[in-house]
Amino acid sequence: METNFLPATHTTAFREEWIQFIYTLQDTICTALEMADGKAVFVQDEWQRKPDGTGGGGKTRVIADGNVFEKGGVNTSVVYGTVSDPMRKQLQMNGDEWFACGLSLVIHPNNPFVPTIHCNYRYFELYENNKVIDRWFGGGTDLTPYYLLNEDAIHFHQTHKNACDQFDISFYPLFKTTCDNYFVNTHRQNERRGIGGIFYDHQKPTPERNEQFWLGLAKACGNAFLDAYLPIVEKRKNTPFKAQHKFWQEIRRGRYVEFNLLHDRGTIFGLKTNGRTESILMSLPPTVRFNYNYQPEAGTPEAILLDACLHPKDWINEHQSITIDE
Repeated sequence: METNFLPATHTTAFREEWIQFIYTLQDTICTALEMADGKAVFVQDEWQRKPDGTGGGGKTRVIADGNVFEKGGVNTSVVYGTVSDPMRKQLQMNGDEWFACGLSLVIHPNNPFVPTIHCNYRYFELYENNKVIDRWFGGGTDLTPYYLLNEDAIHFHQTHKNACDQFDISFYPLFKTTCDNYFVNTHRQNERRGIGGIFYDHQKPTPERNEQFWLGLAKACGNAFLDAYLPIVEKRKNTPFKAQHKFWQEIRRGRYVEFNLLHDRGTIFGLKTNGRTESILMSLPPTVRFNYNYQPEAGTPEAILLDACLHPKDWINEHQSITIDE
């Protein structure tokens, strides 16, 4: 995706470097997920934005009806536009123009013992009078299991801690707390949609931590995605399940929908900036349940999962001695 439509600034070369990183990560993840599924392949829909004051485009890649993955998408976008009055008011943005480039993925598995996963890495610039007046990085990944398997949770968190520790040992606990406090259905007594992971936002380059530092972190964490997720997929994809397990999966998927439509910043930003609706709502699961006031019975695996969503846990330090309980 060419970016010669943007102001020529001191960040021009870096924008191109970030875009290439995002495209490479998309290719790597899609290839690995196709191999894990063994049947379904990603279908690409390359799109351009309409000439309504905004521009750019993206590559939406969707997988569906596979052996493992019921629905999923790994999307990239390189988009730009003018800062509109609604954006100034609702997103509290100043400046004349903006640019954003990122990867966003959500994978919804068939088997309720395989978790849903979300991942996003992005870079944003804001311009005024053809000069960069603000820029920042954001990203992370979080896991949404339907049945809590401690071994998997520990592996997922440890893998991302290892990636973060290469840059600053304070990052993982900080980003984990941010993640725990972000992916929350506040309208449901602060019920998390899953068991978290890492999440950071609005990280601005400084002389001590310049843009290459944040690019390096995004690469390390982005590449850790497959190491964190695929071993869980391979371990759980053939686990036998019953209708009751699928029922609970669809109940929890409903919570996923609620968060994405009510609270998710990426969804809100995309819709407020005239983003491509099909790509934005790709993250929604194919089937969900909204049964009135459904509550799992105390002591059941479903209730244990719900408790973990209500009370975030220190998976690495407190749970290493716990054996898996299926």
